[in-house]
Amino acid sequence: MTNLNSKIVFITGKILIVFLSFQILSCKGKVKETSVPVIKEKGNITQPIILNQNTTFPQIHTNLNGMVREFVRTMYQDRHGNYWFGTNGDGIIRYDTKTLEKITIEGVSPHFRVLEIVEDQKGNLWFGTSEGLLKYDNKGFKMYSKTDGLQNEEIWGLAIDKSGLIWIGSIGGVSQFNGEDFIPFALPDSKVENPKPMLSDKLVFKIVEDKNGTMWFATDGNGIFTYNNGKFTHLTTNNGLSDNNIADILEDKQGNVWIGSFYGGISRFDGKTFNHFTKNGIIEGKEAYNLYQDSKGNIWFSAEGHGVYRYDGVNFTQYQKENGLTSNVVQTIFEDHKNQLWFGTWQGLCIFDGEKFVDAKLKEPWTN
Repeated sequence: MTNLNSKIVFITGKILIVFLSFQILSCKGKVKETSVPVIKEKGNITQPIILNQNTTFPQIHTNLNGMVREFVRTMYQDRHGNYWFGTNGDGIIRYDTKTLEKITIEGVSPHFRVLEIVEDQKGNLWFGTSEGLLKYDNKGFKMYSKTDGLQNEEIWGLAIDKSGLIWIGSIGGVSQFNGEDFIPFALPDSKVENPKPMLSDKLVFKIVEDKNGTMWFATDGNGIFTYNNGKFTHLTTNNGLSDNNIADILEDKQGNVWIGSFYGGISRFDGKTFNHFTKNGIIEGKEAYNLYQDSKGNIWFSAEGHGVYRYDGVNFTQYQKENGLTSNVVQTIFEDHKNQLWFGTWQGLCIFDGEKFVDAKLKEPWTN
């Protein structure tokens, strides 16, 4: 799982396993890796290094000055305006409004994956990575691992609830972190009939807190668990889900919960009734994820191999390569402070300006 030099590449915001039997040696370029202060016991600071990197997939649009060999799988802009890019195998890349830099962290392999980025009330950033839980406090980084109490260092789900408690979904199960201690949080033992986890029967891909304070847990093959005031509810195909392998969850501004799955596409749940848009033939693509609601209230999501969809409250609009999208395989969707929508694909970063998709470097030259 953690051997990123193997021929198994994990994609989607959640997972799609592709076996590579070839090497693509295009788009060579020099990369400047810049280090920042790292919080470690010895307080050492790593030094910048220069690397030559090859991209795994041909890059049509910007790959952040050659720093991304595969793809960006999560993006975030913090309260100070800094852009953060979490990659699939190339760690963290940051743009601090002046410099585009690749972050080097002492004691951590430069080839780690970043799957989630969240910001707490104090402005600290938290990264769910393949090496553990990473914290950035605007001064330096600190990595938490199994030696600190994590159940497993392969983190997929990450959320901060209204009280400031951090929820972590890893290969080893769910944990809570109060800033000092990691506390295991056990989900119920109830199982669907013939569960088929892809990575681990304990893994939670996505964790979300809704407006009512209910926590939602998207599991690897065992449907969805909700939790509020000590009470659990288990949602499965037996009581409405289109699929038990859940990839993503989003609560929209109206309080509806959107559900993306690996085999059942996109659904919407209003608390009583499920509307299965994919199974009802309204949209294409049985594997759906990267749910995102923009500032205008539109719901966006990826449909594997079918590009992305936008739902405006009435209609779905599909965007594919013929509409200017870099690739029909999209890994992440994100809106910045300028209300620009970014799309991280297999073949680089593009931006949607409200009318068309363009290479991100045309809108933001610093990405080139």
